[in-house]
Amino acid sequence: MVGITDVARHAGVAVSTVSYVLSGKRPISSSTRSRVLESIAAVGYQRPVFARSHTIGLAVRVDDGAHRPLLAEFMLSASVAARRHHCNVLLLTDDAEHGVWDGALLDGLILMDIGIRDPRLDTVRGLPVPTVLIGLPHDPAGLACVDLDFRAAGGLCVDHLADLGHREVILLGAPEAAYRRRTGFAVRTVAGALERASARGVRLTHRSVEGDWDTTAGTLTRVLQERPDATALIVQNEAATPHLAPLLRGFGRALPEDMSLVVVGSDAVATAGTPQLTSVAVPAAALAERAVELLRQRLDRRDTDPDGAPVLLEPQLTVRASTASPPLS
Repeated sequence: MVGITDVARHAGVAVSTVSYVLSGKRPISSSTRSRVLESIAAVGYQRPVFARSHTIGLAVRVDDGAHRPLLAEFMLSASVAARRHHCNVLLLTDDAEHGVWDGALLDGLILMDIGIRDPRLDTVRGLPVPTVLIGLPHDPAGLACVDLDFRAAGGLCVDHLADLGHREVILLGAPEAAYRRRTGFAVRTVAGALERASARGVRLTHRSVEGDWDTTAGTLTRVLQERPDATALIVQNEAATPHLAPLLRGFGRALPEDMSLVVVGSDAVATAGTPQLTSVAVPAAALAERAVELLRQRLDRRDTDPDGAPVLLEPQLTVRASTASPPLS
């Protein structure tokens, strides 16, 4: 049987170095880590199952297009769920280092923030370990996917506002980087909202927002000048959300008397200020739990070839104090 000593001899490193590469307990230079991983593959070493817990990689983006509070909720929820299933979590934040997406380091992988046509999926399909996506690509064939039905979420926001009588609505979306990447949650929400708006006779205007105070103020000012008859906002941008009530007050528009507001995002953000905001929650804990459950099931079956349709959670809208009928003209 091939052991860790054989890997160390092949790579020309100490046994402790191989151990640190496998455990991640100490930093190892990228060149040495690559040499050890190559040796692991060359000699056919596999860590004995009885000697370790399962290690799940959680691959996330942390660039400017990310929703950081919600991202933190996903990471914490996945870690808690993994511990319940007797697994460890290795956080992966650099897409370029695909070498770590390897059976030598990981027993399974959860990949987040999926693009409609995500270039990482070619790598994922070739991995020797089971993978679960939190997100839905254009072609999910051969991939296990869990996500909120963001298309339905966009439609649900429009339906709520249309039922109240709103006919001119602005959608302030994710940062531009998310649309350039064709990130699923951003693209599908807009598509669902536009589709439902057309069916309900609502005029919908979409703008991306970077999220800081100055750019949010600038975008809101311009779009309200373009659409002065707008009576409602849909927002899918956690960074921008806290700025909207004070900005609207500065424009002489109160929530919900003059302008209604619906948020797609974390309930923690929707309920943090005054008034509390009507929202479609992104259920980070439920999505992370379901992803870990699917991955654990596949680990138990030693299954790298998933079957079945993507799991899409139905969106739920919670009515709070930020939506009402439009003001009488």
